[in-house]
Amino acid sequence: MSENAIAARWRALGKSRALIPYLTAGFPTPTVSLDALRRVADAGADFVEVGVPFSDPLADGPTIQRTTQAALEQGVTVPRVLELISKAALTVPVIIMTYLNPVLAYGIERFATDAHAAGAAGVLLTDLPAGADPAVEQAVSGRGLDLIRLVAPTTDERRLKTALSNAAGFVYLISRLGVTGARADVPPDLDAQVQRIRAAAPPRARLPVVVGFGIGTPAQAAAAARSADGVAVGSALMDALGKGGIAAMERLIRELAAAVHG
Repeated sequence: MSENAIAARWRALGKSRALIPYLTAGFPTPTVSLDALRRVADAGADFVEVGVPFSDPLADGPTIQRTTQAALEQGVTVPRVLELISKAALTVPVIIMTYLNPVLAYGIERFATDAHAAGAAGVLLTDLPAGADPAVEQAVSGRGLDLIRLVAPTTDERRLKTALSNAAGFVYLISRLGVTGARADVPPDLDAQVQRIRAAAPPRARLPVVVGFGIGTPAQAAAAARSADGVAVGSALMDALGKGGIAAMERLIRELAAAVHG
C-alpha cells in the first residue's frame, strides 16, 4: 500500500459507506489469523484494523482481552504482527491498532519504518492523546503512515480541535463510553456526535468519520452508517471467529458489509 492508500480508498468509495473489521493479530492461532486477514477483503471489508496484542488492554472489553491473551501466549508481539501483515499482502488498506507501550518497546522510529514496509497504511495509537508526544506523532506521520485520531463523546471542544488539526486518514469516533464490546443498540445521539466532529474540523481538512465500539450486528451497522462515513466492528467478529471459525467470521462480515453498503 502506498502512503496515500487510505485517502485513495475513500475516493474510490465515493458516497458509499465503509466497513472496517478489526482482527486481533495471531488469534486464534497465527496460521488461522493469516487466513482470516486474507479473506476479509473478498468478504466485503473496505479497510481492516489489525490489533497488536498487549498485556494491559485498558480500552478493551472481555472479548478482545481474551483474543489478546491467546495471541500473547503464542508469542505474537509486534514483530510477528508485522510479519502477518506482510504475508497477508492485503488489497485494502491496513490500519494497525495498538497501545503505545508495545510500540515504544519496539522503538517508535523502527516501528513506523517497519510497519510501512510491511504494508500498513495507518496507525491508531489508542492511548496517545493528540499533542501529548509530538516526537511520536512525527515518527509515525513522517514515514508514510496516517495517524488516526480517536475522539469520544466526552472530548471537549479544545481537545477535539487539537485532535483534528493534524489528523489523517479518518477520525475514529468512540460511540459510547466504556470498553470495546457489542451492545444492544446504537447511541441515540450518534448523529449529533458525528455532526459535532464535522463542524469542528478545519474546512479544508475534513476527514471521514468512522464509528466504533459497541457495534456488532448488521442492524446496528446500518444505523451507524446512516450517520457516519464508516463503521468499525471488532468484538462481534472475534466472537464469531473464536466460536465458528473462518466461515462464521466471513459470514458476519458479508452481512455487515451488505448493511453498511446499503
